Amino acid sequence: MGVAAVPGSGKTWTLSLLAAKLVAEGNLDDDQEVLIVTLVNSAVDNFAGRVAGFVKARGLLPGIGYRVRTLHGLAHDIVRERPGLVGLSDEFSIVDERVSDEIMRDAALAWLRSHPDLDDAYLSTDLDESALARVRANQWPDLIVGIAQAVIKQAKDLQITPAGLRYNLDEFPERLPLLEMGCAVYADYQRALAYRGAVDFDDLIRLALQALRLDPAFLARLRHRWPYILEDEAQDSSRLQEVILKELVGPEGNWVRVGDPNQAIYETFTTANPRFLREFLDSVDVVSLELPNSGRSMQSVIDLANALIAWTAGEHPVPELRDALDEPHIQPAPPGDPQPNPPDDPQEIRFASRGLTPQAEIEALVRSSGSWVREHPEQTVAILVPRNTRGFEIADALKRAGVPSLELLRSTPMTRQAAGALANVVRYLADPASSRKLAVVYRVWRRDERDDETKADEIKGVAKLIAQCPNVEDYVWPRSGYDWLETLAGDAALPLEIEAHLEVFRTMVRRWHEATSLPADQLILTLGQDLFVEPADLAIAHKLALSLRQMADRHPDWRLPELAEELGTVARNERRFIGFAEADTGLDPEQYKGQVVVTTIHKAKGLEWDKVYLVSVNDYDFPSALPQDRFISEPWYVRDQLNLQAEALAQLEALDANPDLFDYDEGTPTLVARRDYAAERLRLLFVGITRARRALTVTWNTGRQGTAQPAVPLIALQTWWEEQNR
Repeated sequence: MGVAAVPGSGKTWTLSLLAAKLVAEGNLDDDQEVLIVTLVNSAVDNFAGRVAGFVKARGLLPGIGYRVRTLHGLAHDIVRERPGLVGLSDEFSIVDERVSDEIMRDAALAWLRSHPDLDDAYLSTDLDESALARVRANQWPDLIVGIAQAVIKQAKDLQITPAGLRYNLDEFPERLPLLEMGCAVYADYQRALAYRGAVDFDDLIRLALQALRLDPAFLARLRHRWPYILEDEAQDSSRLQEVILKELVGPEGNWVRVGDPNQAIYETFTTANPRFLREFLDSVDVVSLELPNSGRSMQSVIDLANALIAWTAGEHPVPELRDALDEPHIQPAPPGDPQPNPPDDPQEIRFASRGLTPQAEIEALVRSSGSWVREHPEQTVAILVPRNTRGFEIADALKRAGVPSLELLRSTPMTRQAAGALANVVRYLADPASSRKLAVVYRVWRRDERDDETKADEIKGVAKLIAQCPNVEDYVWPRSGYDWLETLAGDAALPLEIEAHLEVFRTMVRRWHEATSLPADQLILTLGQDLFVEPADLAIAHKLALSLRQMADRHPDWRLPELAEELGTVARNERRFIGFAEADTGLDPEQYKGQVVVTTIHKAKGLEWDKVYLVSVNDYDFPSALPQDRFISEPWYVRDQLNLQAEALAQLEALDANPDLFDYDEGTPTLVARRDYAAERLRLLFVGITRARRALTVTWNTGRQGTAQPAVPLIALQTWWEEQNR
């Protein structure tokens, strides 16, 4: 079954209720589960909580009979069950995006240093020597790294190995410089991962499919385990995600895919494509339904969103973009619905009467949003930006003006470190006789000092000393005559400062031992308060505490070792857990009434506010693939306005599909990429509009050079709105 759902239609609630119904009435065997696959980890927690509530309402035990996973989590489950099947050891690890990016960047820059002539084929001949030198030193390396990353990601999605790509290039009669670079970096990158005994997240998905195809008995066992597969956010499926789930469903399984193609806004960052869901919905063997009713927004917001769909389909000036948005149109909630639409007030739909300079737009936003929070302290408000850089500028201006605000733009790199620190402490508490684990805890306790060169050797030496303690109890809980610290203090070589450190540390460890009698979430909060001082770390500890409480509720038999392992999965990236300031925070706007939330439209997906400001809706941030439009992906210093990333990916796909035909024509992929990007921007605008419940203001600016114009769909919507409300 395929379900096309509109924004605010309650698809999470619907899928959760279906999962609970299947658990209760689906005649599952003891070894079977309903599998729910969703996009991000916050959605996993949301689904797990909702399904648990529905299951408990039916008198059943929560946590039994269903499993909620992201695609990466599901892939990890599959690969971890049979790692040897895909050539991995039982101890394989997963590198996170930061480490992956560092490895890839190092490989790409190393290749570039040994091939300085690559730019001769692609840089504009109009550049003078000074400009050429600046580009080569600054912009060109970053562009090459981005191209390499895209080639590697796409190659893995197509199941192309470095050796396979190398073979195709060697057999091909023409020289393809971009792919040569991508192939070399790909090979070096995979060697670096192999040296670490690691894989990245893209490898996980690729290897999961490989495992399913290599062992029919293994696949049959998984098909039996998951007779029902429910997929959320299916508009963001990649080709590999669709193939993996199709393999797991098999000819006898049941597959329900729910999504909104009009909210597919991740093509630029991933290999996802809404056409996979659209083609599924149109398949003859699929029951295709709609979930068109939404109680989120007032009627005027709904009308505006529907007008964007209608204008795109019938009047967009670029015919190839007329399928970027599609039905169903949003319908209001029917009478008696438990989530009625807010009262309609057309006066709360406002369009900027003219374009402002970027700075003037910020000043207007600060004044307007500041007034809004003062006049509506019990309502929610957000400023949604198309790009992070614009959001930073607005957030800084709000702070300077003293407007209460919350910035949700930057990703915190501290999530893994915070989870790892907590996991190490819990591991020790689960094995309190281990001097080695206590030594690790000492390092964790002094983690903020490890970057100080004057302290690093001291911390290392003291940790080594603790690791050699013959009996941990004689240190942490000494008896008369059996105090390890007193024995050390008798050694004149032990500095008084170190003795004092060990005394304070012992007191802290005792406090943690006493906290082990607390519930899981309170234990983590206690540890977090003692270990962290940065607000971001404390916020992560709070989120981890909530997550562990949910896990403990679902697994009442869990003790410290299991809780430590759950924290370890976060620290090792075996399960994606996004930190407090990252993309899928699970933010509840209702908790921030009276504050202006500043975030990107991408991160706002799935959320809603009473008042929304959509900013920078000009023809640069929201191009329409018209000849005069400029595109971020087409750097000014590249010849012929080429999108080199799109050109490289097109070469990769053409070479893989049919090297003899090689269906590639330089420049055509750039034009296709323009249309794809413009289509995604239309959907991004649709998402932004549908975040508003009671009020919406749309503004645009003239850009840094003062030449930007209002986006074409903005002109169309403003014209339509004025005609409707004369």
